Amino acid sequence: MIGSLLYLTASRPDILFSVCLCARFQACPKESHLHAVKCIFKYLAYTPTLGLWYPRKSSFDLHTYSDADFGGYKVDRKSTSGTCQFLGNMLISWFSKKQNSVALSTTEPEYIAAGSCCAQVMWMKQQLLDYGFNFEKVPIRCDNTSAICLGKNPVHHSRTKHIDIRYHFIKDHIEKGDIELVFVPTEEQVVDIFTKPLDEQTFSKFRLELGLCEIE
Repeated sequence: MIGSLLYLTASRPDILFSVCLCARFQACPKESHLHAVKCIFKYLAYTPTLGLWYPRKSSFDLHTYSDADFGGYKVDRKSTSGTCQFLGNMLISWFSKKQNSVALSTTEPEYIAAGSCCAQVMWMKQQLLDYGFNFEKVPIRCDNTSAICLGKNPVHHSRTKHIDIRYHFIKDHIEKGDIELVFVPTEEQVVDIFTKPLDEQTFSKFRLELGLCEIE
């Protein structure tokens, strides 16, 4: 059941967080986990015509969102990273993943998620360059001001030395003009749909902003 749902997340990003959360219990599932998976199938049964819409006249600017849910996984208190990339209004890439280590502050998981997003952006920039599209200062929208300041000037050594150095490459790409970290209010952070459970109204709002709509 999980395998089928993971396959479906390629076209239904709205179920990505729920499916990935259930997948963590595949090794030793309980009845409650089976019930949760059945709830996902029930949601899909009631929304069979939902799909990603790619309008012909959409703009072609590359922009991204990055976020993390600090200690949101109750089992081991690890954070969940989520990112998504858009070309204009068209969603072209997304992921949700539990981080490898327990974060000691709200800044750390946000910064790690932004680093993962930066790596994805650099790969996409190279692919688009082959088609003649060159993008500079691709915005990565983040709702944590401390993570943004850290990316621009990582001088708080006592607070950041425990963060794996491989994530600090984001500062290099900011200086080169490849990307820029931009603040976005939490209520407009669409990638929250990939990192945490949401109420129905917020979920429906972000689902629409991802480009999911009724396709007859």
